[in-house]
Amino acid sequence: MSILNVMWAGGAPFASIHKVHQQILSHALPSAPVKTWLLQGGARECGVNVGEIREWGLTSAQLKGRHFWRLTKPWMRARFHRALKDSDARLLLLDGLGVARTLLPILKGLPHIRVVVIFHGATRLHAGDRALFQQLPSSQLALAAVSNTLATSLNRDLQVPVVTLRSAFEPAAFHSALLPREEALSRLGLSATGGPILGAVGRLVSEKGFICLLDAFAGALHKRADLRLVIVGEGSARATLQARIDELGLREQVLLPGHLDDAARLYRAFDWVAIPSREEGLGLIMQEAVMAGVPVLCSELPVFREQLADSGWYAPVDDVSAWREAILRAFSVSAEAVAAEQFQALAPDQAWLSFSQTARALLS
Repeated sequence: MSILNVMWAGGAPFASIHKVHQQILSHALPSAPVKTWLLQGGARECGVNVGEIREWGLTSAQLKGRHFWRLTKPWMRARFHRALKDSDARLLLLDGLGVARTLLPILKGLPHIRVVVIFHGATRLHAGDRALFQQLPSSQLALAAVSNTLATSLNRDLQVPVVTLRSAFEPAAFHSALLPREEALSRLGLSATGGPILGAVGRLVSEKGFICLLDAFAGALHKRADLRLVIVGEGSARATLQARIDELGLREQVLLPGHLDDAARLYRAFDWVAIPSREEGLGLIMQEAVMAGVPVLCSELPVFREQLADSGWYAPVDDVSAWREAILRAFSVSAEAVAAEQFQALAPDQAWLSFSQTARALLS
């Protein structure tokens, strides 16, 4: 018997999702080897070791049955059906709604395979999605979401039980991998003698709110000219962000180093971490920063309050003026005191224990 981990795509933009799945799968029994399917893309730059891989090489249009590809969906489903029958998998771990839409219709005819679907973020549900998740019995299908906020929303919309599996990291392993400040700065090509650094980590896409952060940072520089901003990540909005940096005259103050496989080791290079997201399923960056002892300034989103409660420093989504004032206020107080409060609120040891227990139950 083996576990089949089915991911929507490989590559750097999906590295954090692969990281969550690997944390879940670390709780599988040693007697249950794990294999991975990537429906799109390749294993390179996934950011984690995903084990034995099958790359299907499909496109989003093929998987969603758009245009001409609608005619090929029966052929694609037949391929998946044969591959599932040929595998010795008894448990499937599915990455979100797109993978579920692709494989759940096939699994009606394979009752010996149990399925766990992991939801990583808010998604636009289709009219038929409720029926999709009600077609398999609860003994065969379990749904889990990476935050209580997301689980509650999905439970309301789908009218089926959704387990909260709030993603977490094993604290000791995470701490042991962190680089000291000077090494982290060197990895980013920064000097330790410069001004304070505001860090941000995430895919360069509009949902992450980095344009708002740039504009707010530019405003903050009028009162704190020594500040620096580093945004680690890659994505489709890079050209837009670079153009905005040039327009604001921030080439000397803002660094876009791209995707870094070891980004989770570099938090000590930052004095504060900003998370200006417009929406999030959980926000692993928040957990990583707080566990690294770096205080977080984030958007006013329920999922962030779920984790940091009153210890969080919040600013309204896409409110440039509020973010500018929040940045200035952050660099006028003791970062160490704020970080300590946020660490206590996050309670990483308890979070990891709860995550581990729930993951084991889902995989058992």
